[in-house]
Amino acid sequence: MSVRRAEPGDAAALGAVLSDWIDATDWMPRLHSRDDDRGFVGRLIERCDVWTDNEARGFLARSGQEVTALYVARSARRYGLGRRLLEEAKEGQETLSLWTFQINADAIRFYEREGFREVKRTNGADNDEGLPDVRMMWEAGHVG
Repeated sequence: MSVRRAEPGDAAALGAVLSDWIDATDWMPRLHSRDDDRGFVGRLIERCDVWTDNEARGFLARSGQEVTALYVARSARRYGLGRRLLEEAKEGQETLSLWTFQINADAIRFYEREGFREVKRTNGADNDEGLPDVRMMWEAGHVG
């Protein structure tokens, strides 16, 4: 599966991936409109390293050593796209870190399979959604 750098023209499709995930996730509050989500992804493309596949069915955004977003369309899950996007983000990096929500057990299991480990938990007071979250870290060459 090939991935490429996201381009400004991908913002609408990738914003829809984000919006669809929010709408399909019953525990995730909708804080912004779908137009806001599209604008958010457009700003990520301008400011971060963002990768997607040729059909724009998912994306990963990385700012330095921080993964700031990883979303895959429901129809594209379980085919290796998330793993492939993470592989691209890991390329040339010694460490990567990210936040995910404690309630998102599927994401936590995915990241653990991809070599991330939990380093911190919070009560959610510092994120916009107010949901308890988990800080996870990956280190090149780290086993276990």
